[in-house]
Formats: sequence, C-alpha cells, structure tokens
Amino acid sequence: MGKVRDVLVIYRKSDPPRVVGLIVEIPGKRRVFVSIEQVTSIGGGQIITTGLINVRRFEQRGGEVRVIAEMLGRRVVFTDGSGEGTIEDVAIEESGPGAWAITQLFVRRPKSGSSPFGKGTTAFVSWSEVREKVERGQAQSAEQLIATYSELKPADLASTLLDLPRQRRLEVAEELPDDRLADVLEEMPESNQVEILAQLDDDRAADVLDQMQPDDAADLIAQLSQERGEHLLDLMQPEEADDVRMLLSYAPDTAGGLMTTEPIILSADATVAEGLALIRRHELAPALGAAVCVTLPPYEPPTGRFIGMVHFQRMLRYPPHVRLGTLVDSGLEAVTANASAAEVSRILASYNLVSVPVVDDNHRLVGVVTIDDILDFLLPDDWRSHDDDDDTLKRAASRQQISTGSIPIVKARRTGSGTT
Repeated sequence: MGKVRDVLVIYRKSDPPRVVGLIVEIPGKRRVFVSIEQVTSIGGGQIITTGLINVRRFEQRGGEVRVIAEMLGRRVVFTDGSGEGTIEDVAIEESGPGAWAITQLFVRRPKSGSSPFGKGTTAFVSWSEVREKVERGQAQSAEQLIATYSELKPADLASTLLDLPRQRRLEVAEELPDDRLADVLEEMPESNQVEILAQLDDDRAADVLDQMQPDDAADLIAQLSQERGEHLLDLMQPEEADDVRMLLSYAPDTAGGLMTTEPIILSADATVAEGLALIRRHELAPALGAAVCVTLPPYEPPTGRFIGMVHFQRMLRYPPHVRLGTLVDSGLEAVTANASAAEVSRILASYNLVSVPVVDDNHRLVGVVTIDDILDFLLPDDWRSHDDDDDTLKRAASRQQISTGSIPIVKARRTGSGTT
C-alpha cells in the first residue's frame, strides 16, 4: 500500500506514550493516517494491516506527537540524577490486541572530556527512567531527523517539512546545511520560503541565497521588503548578486524574468569532448545539461554575440575532436529578454525543447529559459500542495475497491493451494 514514514503517539500522565497510528505515504506522495488498531503484524521489514483506510491527507491533531519528526532530538533528564541525554531512537511494543506503546528509548549522554573525537555514551532506558527536559525558548535538536531524511530528494524533503508543525519545520531548516536548505527552498511555495528566510539571520540568509539558482533566488527576494532584499543582495557574493539583480530588472512574466543565468557556455572552437565533460557535472540540472550555448567571448552572461546551441544528443553522434561551431542548431532562434512567457511556451512545445536561449538587444546571451521554469510559471501558485484525490479515487473505483471514500488494503492469505 505504501511506506511508513512516522509513528503517532499521545502522552499519558504516568504511563508511557500510547501509539495511536502510523503516518503512511501512499502513491502520489500523499501521507495518510492508519490507525494502530488496524495493524495485525509488525516485523520482517513489513507491516500488515486490515480493514479500510481513509485516503484523505493526514492532518495532525492537538496532543498528537510524531516520533521521528518531533520526539527524536528531545532532551531528557535521568530520574536517578545521573545527568541528561538526547533521544536518538524509540522502541514500541504491543501490550495487547491493537494496543502499542513506547517501551524503550535509545539515549545518548553528552560527550565528556575535551577530546574532539567520538560522542557521548549511549544507553537503552525505559520511559519511567527519564523525563523530558523542556526549557522555554529552547529549540529542539533536529540532527537525528535530518539524518533520517538524508536520502530524500529536495522535492520530497520539502514536502516532508511542509507536513511538520511550523515550529519544528523552522528548527529543521535552521540545522540544514546551506546547500541542502537552498535546494529545499527552491521546491517550496513562496509563502513558506519567506517564512523560513525570515527566521534566519541576514548572514545565513545571504549564504543560502548564494547556493540557490539565480532565478529562484530572484523570485524569493522579490517577495521580501525592498529594504531587506537590498540588504541581502549586499551580503551575497558579488557575482551571484549581480545575476539576481539582472533578473529582478525584468518583468516576472517575460523570458528575462523566468530565465536562469547559469547555462553551459563555450566557444565555437571548443570540442565535443569539452562539451560532454561539462554536461557530466553532478550538480548540473538535467534541463541545463541538455544543450550547450556557443558564443563569442566573453563567456559569462552577458556574453559576446550568441552563435547558437548544440544539443547533447548531437554531440554524441560526432567524434570527440569535432568543433562545436560546426554543430550549431541553425534552426533554433533565440528569444529576446522581453519576450512573453506565452511565446517561450509555444517555442518549447513546437520544437520539443527543454530550454530556449535568451538574448538582449545586442544579441548577447543573457541566459536560458528551461522547461521547469515555464512549468513553475504556468502551474497554480499552490501546485505543490495539490492532492491527487481525483486520480486516486478513479483508480480505486476502476478496481471496484471503492467504499464510502476509503480504499481497502489488498491482503495476502495462505491457503491450501498456495498464496492468494
């Protein structure tokens, strides 16, 4: 059915926290709630459930706590007076049919001594052996949560953070590395970008903006007050700030306002081998690696006169020593920086392209508009938060698995003739 992403618990006065359900990610990247009473078995890398589940997007209620997102990283004090530690993992155990509770915590004590190597000692403790240490205004450590989410792609991590309570989301953003936070911000709605950037001090905010794609950084700065935007631009690296300022000078619904200023640019004398070497770079976005731009010097936007583009598929058809100037796509015309988004969309669609070069009035290359730039512009502002309810329900209905808005889980059972 999907993947378990978290466990939901509620606190009790004296007994250990009780598990109320699982947060499960189903196809479509939507997270739904599955009651723990529906779980019949946990083990062997899988969880077996029974009954119907509601496919509406999960919404956390007051009093509910997520184990991975909110409990890991919390500080606890040992009741025997031996000090304090940080929760790094949690064990749950079945106490009766359909009843689960937290039984053990894996806790790490602070590092002792002055050695820079190693970490503090660890211990397995029962819930009764510790109590949570909550200090007013103290942020909860997000180190364990970040480690848990380390393998997620930026878009998936952005979606995960948006599902967290606001305060926890800001705590995680504070501890993410600059480059990782920049990637995540690029995948968030503008309102959430502004919210997170507002919590960062100016130096940190400028460092994160330096790591973002110039067009995304420009879009974000455009949402800030003019005073703070100018201040952050002054703190950014001069080269990055110049690119952002140039983008901000164009209307947002034009090619200049949508483009990125970091395409691959080479001379006409560069070889196929050089072009292929540059598009192999791991950090390069796929849309930017689909073609290289050929110009006269200088080779930083705004460049010398734009000559044309060479698509990577064409480079693959020629020997490594062939000059790029002989492979330019003569049928592809650049658009001016003031061209409308509609015009750029028509060109991308008409010629099956993933990027279009943008030139100024002197036919100098200033950037390229990629297909993802256009999609971001054409889709609704809140497209990242749209559910796939209609598609999910249609697929369910087509399999006759629909019942009052819920989809039954397909279960396997052992029979005399095998497994069905």
